Order: sequence, then structure tokens, then C-alpha cells
Amino acid sequence: MPNQFPTVRDWLALLSMLMLFIAGAREAIAQSTEATKFVDHSLLIAPEFPCTWPSAPFPRFQITHQRVIGPDSAYNIDVLLIDGNTGTQLDVPPHSVARPDLKREKSGPLGLAYTDKIEAWQFGGEACVVDVRDLLDQAAKGVSPLVKPEHVERFEKQHRRLRFGDVVLFRSDYSDKYYRPFPEGSRFIADALDRKAPGFPDPNPECMEFLATRGVMTLGTDSASMGPLPDLAEPTHFAGLKHGMIWTESATNLGALPPTGAFYCMLGPKHQGAPYGEGRAFSIVGGDLPKRLIDAAKNKRAIDLSPTLAPNLPITSPGIGTGNHRQTYLKIDFLYSEYLDLWHHAHLMDSMAGTHLVPPSFALPPEGAKPAYSPEVRGWLIDYEKKYGPRGASSMTTEQVPLDWTSGPARVIDVRPLVGSTDAKSWPASPEITTAHIQAFEKQSGDLKPGDVVLFHTGHLDKHFKPQPNDTGVWADPLSGKSEGWPAPGPDAIVYLKSKGIRCVATDAPDLGGVSPKQALMTYWALGSREMVGVEFLHNFGKLSSGGYFLFAPLKIRDCHGGPGRAVVLE
Repeated sequence: MPNQFPTVRDWLALLSMLMLFIAGAREAIAQSTEATKFVDHSLLIAPEFPCTWPSAPFPRFQITHQRVIGPDSAYNIDVLLIDGNTGTQLDVPPHSVARPDLKREKSGPLGLAYTDKIEAWQFGGEACVVDVRDLLDQAAKGVSPLVKPEHVERFEKQHRRLRFGDVVLFRSDYSDKYYRPFPEGSRFIADALDRKAPGFPDPNPECMEFLATRGVMTLGTDSASMGPLPDLAEPTHFAGLKHGMIWTESATNLGALPPTGAFYCMLGPKHQGAPYGEGRAFSIVGGDLPKRLIDAAKNKRAIDLSPTLAPNLPITSPGIGTGNHRQTYLKIDFLYSEYLDLWHHAHLMDSMAGTHLVPPSFALPPEGAKPAYSPEVRGWLIDYEKKYGPRGASSMTTEQVPLDWTSGPARVIDVRPLVGSTDAKSWPASPEITTAHIQAFEKQSGDLKPGDVVLFHTGHLDKHFKPQPNDTGVWADPLSGKSEGWPAPGPDAIVYLKSKGIRCVATDAPDLGGVSPKQALMTYWALGSREMVGVEFLHNFGKLSSGGYFLFAPLKIRDCHGGPGRAVVLE
């Protein structure tokens, strides 16, 4: 007759399970009671850092301050030369999966899942930090220590079983230790490639296959790449990407996260046909917000608010008058992959191409500077300061803007009734969004609160965003007075929003300024002088419902007065 009583081993196993349950409960309680905070996981992009892949012919990152505040410009305007393998970056299936029409061994439908095709829900989820610090530098020079299935199983024994909706993050602290300015920065990638130092820890193909059995679709690593050196990079990439996985490479600061429970997100510019792309990774920890966002991503309640970036789409301003256009968006092919039949490409682009950030320093000079404005702008400044006080100064470029300034509860103010309200004789002109419009919204939908993100729903891009030659309705026709401008807030509206504690104002129009140069500049002065930021060039507001949470993060580029990125709402 079998023994019906528990053995010592049974009691020990039960005790172990109980201890894990208690530890998890304590962790959940601690996270729910502590303040919510944002954690940045992105490397700083700057020319003196090893932010680009060092092998030829990959282009080096460049930022050009094309125009500075002075007699020829009221704004600081930057141009970027940037490749998708820059800084903290995103890989998607076409990095290794060939298009189905090529009919090759690695062909499949996921060969068409470029960065602009990945659904918004997949960019985020619950961070599950797999600690592999014991592997750091534990290999020969030029060789990567391998993260194997047993390392993931070790995590599961310590915490819980992985599942769909998790973002598995491999933490080795590699980027924390080795991402430095040159010449020390050569240790980050170049020395490993040249077999002068051990490679970065990375998963082997078997680890990717194991994660696929758990339903994991999103990963991240704080190594320079997800591909082990010297010869497993492609096998590991294909092993994961063939399942539709996406992942972050060159993350950092993963040690700031608990093993589970944080919400992790990776957002980047929506380049058309890109097999990888530069991005901004961050997490939200503490309080109840992470749990809410994790649930939304897991259940695919996510809306992408960023239009696609492509050379034939109207994503940069043509300006008013000849010679005043911003840098057009150019795709630059530099390396051909025969197997994938595609070109690796970089982009030459205005820092405000497509969805982008407007930091205070866009329209404000740095502290101590006395810009020599044109006579016309000097007159506008006199008028502005009489009514709104000193214009102020700011050196807050994009990388200095706190992440929690550009995310928050989405408060969508429908200003579409303003469309068509101006007289054609007054064009170029934009209908002005006034304090009264905002107050009318509050009366109906409740007061705005500090931390809310105000989204002005104009419908402009939804209606006019079309490829050439039908692209003039976005910028060219309104700026030239051939059609009405898009609704835009005046400085009075900005001042009122600041009084309500609003930090971030967004629009589904080309910009927050409108087509009148004087009013636009006053609006941007009002934003900057009150330490507010803007997010411009969005769409799809009509798909939003009440209660959504707005997420936006620009590329972490040092000294940038714009900042491309992607915006999503989780509901």
C-alpha cells in the first residue's frame, strides 16, 4: 500500500513554493504602494560615443545645426544622418526573414513585417529581467558568452513561468560598463570584433526556440547586439525572428528594474520598409500604472498614432517662400544583402520629420544669449512680452526632457468644428484654438489635471496625408494660402494649459504653430518659456476612446532641438 503521508521532500517543496508566493506578494505590494516613475533604458546618441556599428560601410551618426536662432531663423533647426543601428535599437523579422516572393529557405510572410508594420501592442509588456551578469566577460577574446535555456529556466524557478505578453530582458550590465566616449568606447563593439576583448553575452539559437515555446514575442538585451560572436549572430537572429519576435538591442540600466512587474516599452521612428530602426526604450515602475499598461499591451489594446516616414510622403515642412524648406527626408542605401534582396539604409532627415518632440530650446535661445533677431521678429517679441512676460531662455534639448513629461492620460479635445471657420480672404490663416474651447471641453469631460497629455484633434493629417503628387494638402496649400490652415492653439491657450499643470501638448496636425508665422512663434515661445513640450504630426485620434494612456519618447540625441519618435496609446 503506497504511503499516503507527505514526505520530508514534499514538505520542503511546499515550503519552497510558499516562500516564493510570499516573496511575490511582498514585491507586488511594494510596487503598488510606491510612486510611479519612468526609467530610461536608452544610450545617449552623440558623435563621440560608440553609438553606431563600427564596421564599414555603416555610416557614422551626424547632427548638423543647420540653422540657429538669429537674423535668419527664429528657431534652432537640426538635420540628422542616422542609421537604424544607432544607439538603442529595434530589430524586426525582415532583419533575417526573407520576403515570401523570394521563395528562399528563410522566406516567409514575416519577411514583410518591417518596423512600420509591427502592431503597436508588441512594443510593450511586462519586463522579465533574466540576470546573466555571471556571464559578463566569461569567454575568450572575440567570443560571446552564451545565454542558454537553462539561464531562462533559472529565472523561472526564482520567479515565475514566462508567458505571452512578457518582455524578456537579458541583463548582463555590458552597456552599463562599456558604453563610454572614445577612445574607451572602442571596448563596446570594436574591440570585441577585433578579438581584443571578450564578446557581449547573448542567447544562442536554442534559447530563442525555448522562449518561443513560452509565447514570448518581445525581447531585449543590454549587449550591443542580440547576435553572439563570432558565428552565431545570424542563427540566433533567425531562430527568434522567424517566430515574429522583435527585440531591443543596446539597452541599458536594466538593473533599475525589479525581476517582474515593470512595464517596458520600445518606441522608434516609423520608417517605411525598415528591417531595424533606432529607438527609445524605457520602463514604468511603481504604483498601479504598470499593471494597467501591461494588461493593455497583452490584450492588444494599443493604437499607433504615428504616420509612416517615406520619401514620397509630406513629412517635413516646405516652408513659406523659396529657400525656407526643412531638410527633406532621404533614404540612403549603403549595404546590399543578396539573400534578403534589400539594402541596409540610413536616413538624412530633419529632426522634426514625422512624429517628433518640440523641446523648449527649439524656439528659445540658451541662457545668456542675446540673439540678433530680424527687425520683424524683434517687433513680434515686443508684442509678446507686453502681454505674456519675458520670453525666457532654455538649453533644454531633447535628451534632457524627462520621459514622464511626454506620457500621461490622453485628453482628446475635438477641435474639428473649427475647420472651415476662416474667411478665404484672410488666408494663409489657421483657426485659433482658444482658452474657451479648452474650457468647453472641461465642462463636458472634466477638468484637466497635472500629468494629462492634451491632444488636439484637428483631423488634418487623417484627411490630407497622401503620397506625391497628392501631398500638397498637408503643408504646401495651407502655407501658401491656397487652402485654410490647420487649427492651432494660440499663446493664450498655452498659458491656460500651463495653469492646469499640463506639461505636454500634442496635435494631429503638422505642428502646433499653424500657418501664421507670428502666431506660431508666439505659441512656441509660450510653450518653451513655461517649460512645456509639444508632440506634433500625429494621426488616428478618431480611434481613441476615453481612458487611454499616451506614450511618446523621442530618440535620445544629445544637443538636438527636435527629436523623431513614435506615439502610441494603450487603452
